[in-house]
Amino acid sequence: MELLVAVDDFCVKKVLSVAAYAGLEVKVIKGVSQEKLLSLHPQARSTVLTTREGCLTQHTAIVRYLAEMCPASGLVGSSDFEFAEVDQWLEFSWMEIDVAAQLLVSPQLYIKEFNLTENDKKRLEAHAMTEISQKLTLLDSILEEKTFLVGEQLTLADISICCTMIAVNQAGYYNHTLYPSFHRYFMTIVHDPKIITILDFTSYPTSTSTSTPTSSESFIHSGKWSRHRTRIKELIAQGESAIGNDVTLKGWIRTTRSGEKGKVLFVELYDGSTSCRIQLVLSVDKTEGYQSVEGCGGAGASLSVRGEVVPSPAKGQTIEIKVTKAEVLGIVMEPKNYPMAKKQHTLEFLREKAHLRPRSKMFSCALRMRHAMAYASHKFFNDKGFVYVHTPLITAADCEGAGEQFTVTTLLPEHGKIGDIPSTTTGAIDYSKDFFGRRCSLTVSGQLNVETHACALSDVYTFGPTFRAENSHTSRHLAEFWMIEPEICFADILDDAALAEDYVKYCASYALEHCSDDLQYLEEEYPAGEKGLRARLKNVIENDFQRITYTQAIQLLQSHVEKGLISFSSVPVWGDDLGSEHERYMSEKVFAKPTIVFDYPKDIKAFYMRLNDDGVTVAAMDILVPKIGELIGGAQREERLDILEKRCVECNLNPKDLWWYNDLRRYGSVPHAGFGLGFERLIMFVTGLENIRDVISFPRVPGHAEF
Repeated sequence: MELLVAVDDFCVKKVLSVAAYAGLEVKVIKGVSQEKLLSLHPQARSTVLTTREGCLTQHTAIVRYLAEMCPASGLVGSSDFEFAEVDQWLEFSWMEIDVAAQLLVSPQLYIKEFNLTENDKKRLEAHAMTEISQKLTLLDSILEEKTFLVGEQLTLADISICCTMIAVNQAGYYNHTLYPSFHRYFMTIVHDPKIITILDFTSYPTSTSTSTPTSSESFIHSGKWSRHRTRIKELIAQGESAIGNDVTLKGWIRTTRSGEKGKVLFVELYDGSTSCRIQLVLSVDKTEGYQSVEGCGGAGASLSVRGEVVPSPAKGQTIEIKVTKAEVLGIVMEPKNYPMAKKQHTLEFLREKAHLRPRSKMFSCALRMRHAMAYASHKFFNDKGFVYVHTPLITAADCEGAGEQFTVTTLLPEHGKIGDIPSTTTGAIDYSKDFFGRRCSLTVSGQLNVETHACALSDVYTFGPTFRAENSHTSRHLAEFWMIEPEICFADILDDAALAEDYVKYCASYALEHCSDDLQYLEEEYPAGEKGLRARLKNVIENDFQRITYTQAIQLLQSHVEKGLISFSSVPVWGDDLGSEHERYMSEKVFAKPTIVFDYPKDIKAFYMRLNDDGVTVAAMDILVPKIGELIGGAQREERLDILEKRCVECNLNPKDLWWYNDLRRYGSVPHAGFGLGFERLIMFVTGLENIRDVISFPRVPGHAEF
């Protein structure tokens, strides 16, 4: 194949980089006239690739063709879905970045072709800089949690974008300090050993007049921090392309074993960035610090190592590190007593060692996925224009009217006596003498508070800890847990359900895309893991949630009981809340997908839920999901003051105590709705773990508050 080039620009570099990565030989002929190119292809502008099948022009078509000639390279992705993603990013690069980059890198072409003045040039330059900045900001956000744009390895999309940005950088228009996540990604791509010589990236310009941050950018930190090491997650993602690189790794020993009669030491190292480990090979003759590692205590000791990435002959891994220098950062003082030594620990044992269990494979997976779901939650609501509100943890209101609250008081001094507690004439505790002058508790929900902000900012959410003094020992309850509670104005219960469905699908999709290694471990390697975990999450994404009323659900369940299809420990009766067994049966067996139940009886729901026209049910909804049961509970709020006050009385609440909440109805009341999601249940949902105590770092349950 021959590449005929009239204009040698960054698009040519894209073609050559793809060819090199795919292992294809392409002969380059530069300085070809425009007339020659047009004789080969009527739409040719700057390049033409001649092949046995014919001629191709337009660089995106050329790089696609080359990549598809070598599918084993992974440049077009590893699945049909990834292929489509790569194609979308390639179009993004071409349409959203390349055009603006050409204006900055080769303005003379446009000045000549369109007879532009100097003022025209300046306006175009400013516009192009704005376009580039906007696209880099978008990419920086996307790449915060990713090593590559698509999947777990380099693709056409990465090469295309980085080739363009090399040219923009060389022209002095790229301030890398403004985009730290993109910068990390950019440096990973441009130093890939297969294409580094072609890309020929040297450094950033020392100073330019055009790279000065705008006023909106000037507050961004300059990015001085660096890890001074390679994370195992990124090294494994590079795979065989990292072979030959000299790397520094830091982490903890999982296992050690000796070979060749003590002359070689094999160490499995992890650093918490992934469930995967990397094998280190230390030689008594060639590794500085060999003896110190040999005597460090084994599993649990921390190391800093430097060495060369080499192919691994071992099964299940493509690369390993041939260590040239090793330093023990922290020894294990009593190896025999180290609780996390290599063996399969029970979940009960790990809970007793909560300070050390993040070192276990299972719990480190849960923690990374907890982080991913927290980030996904903030990103979902932020991208939809919601405002994040911090609601108080100490409150005098009981959102649910359940009374199961932890009291906050200073009336019990450390060395005080019961007789010292102030009391009223009736013998009750006198909370007027307490710190806040009234009885206060830890919040069970931020909903009432966040509603006040919704009625001014329209769409808001809160994400924080909540507390319930429920004496429950089940695998689904905690005394301290986290809640995500969005609130939307100018909305009804159907809007609320739609938002909740979108959110659950977004979280499931985010987990599949960004937590693939952890999901693989939990499904395939963890002995107690859920088989079919990823298929269940895909089912959530690909199907509309089933919708059914509470009354229909009760009738359905009773019908299945009568037909002998199912037997429940508690027969469902209209007016009773649905039990976990009922919820899971519908979502797992009847509909085999998440199910939204609407219109619950008012007597089993909170006072603030909007009364339906039948006067018997309220505009409430619960989302039931397989494995968990209820994941989300939500409702349209009662916006009519007179009805809200009546509901307060019916629920044995004094409307005067909620004067501030009722004020929202007095002054510009609007239809609004919201929902609450127990964050730990979301983590159980995406990990397949069955006990809520295994998805939070330090579970607080009756009788246990250590650490």
